[in-house]
Amino acid sequence: MNARFAYLDYNATAPVRPEAARAVFEALQTCGNPSSIHTAGRAVRQQVEAARSEVAALAGADASQVIFTSGGSEANQLALRGSQVTRVLVSAIEHDSVLAAMEQPAIIPVLESGVIDLMALKKMLIDAPQPALVSVMLANNETGILQPVAEAARIAHAHGAVLHCDAVQAAGKLAVDCEALGADLLSLSAHKIGGPQGIGALIVRGGLMLNAQLRGGGQERGLRSGTENVPGIIGFGVAANIARASLDQMARVMALRDQLEAGVAAIAPQTVFFGRDVARLPNTACFAQPGLSAVTQVMALDLSGVAVSAGSACSSGKVSRSKVLRAMGAKDDLAACAIRISLGWGSQAEDVAAFLNAWEKLYGRAVMRRAG
Repeated sequence: MNARFAYLDYNATAPVRPEAARAVFEALQTCGNPSSIHTAGRAVRQQVEAARSEVAALAGADASQVIFTSGGSEANQLALRGSQVTRVLVSAIEHDSVLAAMEQPAIIPVLESGVIDLMALKKMLIDAPQPALVSVMLANNETGILQPVAEAARIAHAHGAVLHCDAVQAAGKLAVDCEALGADLLSLSAHKIGGPQGIGALIVRGGLMLNAQLRGGGQERGLRSGTENVPGIIGFGVAANIARASLDQMARVMALRDQLEAGVAAIAPQTVFFGRDVARLPNTACFAQPGLSAVTQVMALDLSGVAVSAGSACSSGKVSRSKVLRAMGAKDDLAACAIRISLGWGSQAEDVAAFLNAWEKLYGRAVMRRAG
């Protein structure tokens, strides 16, 4: 086992920031239900509302627009299932929690570049003018490719549609501004930015009506009943504050990502990189080495003390061919060879070096097997 475990799977979940972990621990020492009107309850409510303001600031929103959920998946489900529209249109590269939210969503295609086809979206809205919701993510979790959300929002609004944006992967890696994006609904998740798992949020534009999916005590403006996850919310707030204040650190992360990609290309020039020629997140690399399966790479790298993933990590531990790459026109045999590297706040040059050292050995063994 390597002395340092190289964790390069931040898009799956980021290590919890020490400040957030301490805040969660301290919150667990405090007793009080934020819905109670006594002193203890009011004290906890004050902490929850302070965290709500920090999460709102991360998304360029107002605190009154933040609805806390159990994570990004629930936020996506609340947005789509609670939208009260007759038609839902989602891009072909959305997270599974969006694609599976409705039984038969209309699928908006993407171009070979991995960017949503805006002309197709416009035509779909013209051909079916009934009230609709359009869901377009800000950054893809597998490739890191950024989507033209503001342009999609203008098209959606011009046809009377509501725009939902899954910003789970983008928040903390680039500046997010709900108003500039034109998003009526926007999803966030704490564990992608160094906060605890099991807590997320949906930003809901003022005046927009949703149907609650969890009913009961009427918490979270009646949109998400159940006693709030106070330690999670407080940890989320701390992580959101740090992530927003640390956006300039993404330049360092991008330099590490570019160094890693350059090293891979030097080892194996025939490597196929996805999203390299379009705008993408500064921390994400997705590439395929023809003939070297993603499963083999992930397992071999893990044995060498390097953690990466094959596509999305949100499929119950399964490694399957990427629907995202397929939507981009990649052949199944190539998509089956794609792995994702994602860096973050704790990544160092040693992690990149460990990956390149392990991957070069893995690639060399594959070449020898083919030659023999």
